[in-house]
Amino acid sequence: MAAYKVYFRASVEKDFASIPRSDLKKILQRIKQLAENPRPPGCEKLTGQERYRLRQGRYRIVYSIRDDELTVWIVKVGHRKDIYR
Repeated sequence: MAAYKVYFRASVEKDFASIPRSDLKKILQRIKQLAENPRPPGCEKLTGQERYRLRQGRYRIVYSIRDDELTVWIVKVGHRKDIYR
């Protein structure tokens, strides 16, 4: 399987600012793994959208996959209560 490239929306930088460093390291490791397998066990496709959700502890990573371009776009990262507002 070809490796995907991972990109971040500009707004994700703001999301990272409020996350403790220890949790952020785990989140970034999980995001890095998406390059090898963008649909890992435990990911869920969001209803009515072309986006997926992946859990890392109490945080959620929302992303989209573009198979034709082999890219993964990280859209939002945050606590679950912040993601679904």
